[in-house]
Amino acid sequence: MKDFFEPFLYPHNLTLLGLVAAYICYRKKGLLVLLLFYYLSGNNFIANQFRSLYVGQTVSHAIAPGSAVVLLGCGGTDDKLTACASARIQHLAELLPAEGASVLMTSKHCKPYLNKLKSLIEHKQVAVDCIDGGENTYQEFNSLAARTELKPDYIVTSDFHAWRVNQLVKQHNMHSKVLSTSSQTFRELNCNGNCMFTVNLSNFDFYSKLISEFSSFAVYSLTYSWTDWYIPDTE
Repeated sequence: MKDFFEPFLYPHNLTLLGLVAAYICYRKKGLLVLLLFYYLSGNNFIANQFRSLYVGQTVSHAIAPGSAVVLLGCGGTDDKLTACASARIQHLAELLPAEGASVLMTSKHCKPYLNKLKSLIEHKQVAVDCIDGGENTYQEFNSLAARTELKPDYIVTSDFHAWRVNQLVKQHNMHSKVLSTSSQTFRELNCNGNCMFTVNLSNFDFYSKLISEFSSFAVYSLTYSWTDWYIPDTE
């Protein structure tokens, strides 16, 4: 009983109940729109359905010996990795076969990327290299496409970038498989008996990331034919 009623006393759920009470009292369409938006974007059950749909982009693959692998950059500095980059490298190191493979990383800060991966694969026959691919994912793909001799079998990214990276793989005719590093973004939230009547603030972060991904690719799709912001600076 405690587990059922306790979530209703959380501030975000008190806000939901307040919106319900306000709409019942005043019957304003604006309040109904606000109530529906707040509920639909924060409800665990609905958000978990979207998580399940999106996770379909994050298929797991075993890396075959002799494969060419590209690890996309994820920020950082010349001396320090971001948590995102570290997670990608850790995941890749676990997947690399002992028999041998080649890895190319695309980052403006190659030193920490190289040091991290090499420290994790000391006993594996893996050739590792790194290039400055550009400022963003689109520039990285154009840098890769310019290297006509490179035909990556796998491309490593984070799970919430998987859809966008898959679209770019198809656009550049790379025929690569996308390997996704898991994050807390797509961890399904516990949904008990009260899940249809409550909201969770972490779902708003989930939707903001999804909107960011789709918006980013939409801007690219609308502008790449008449602008050059996605072309890396080769100077």
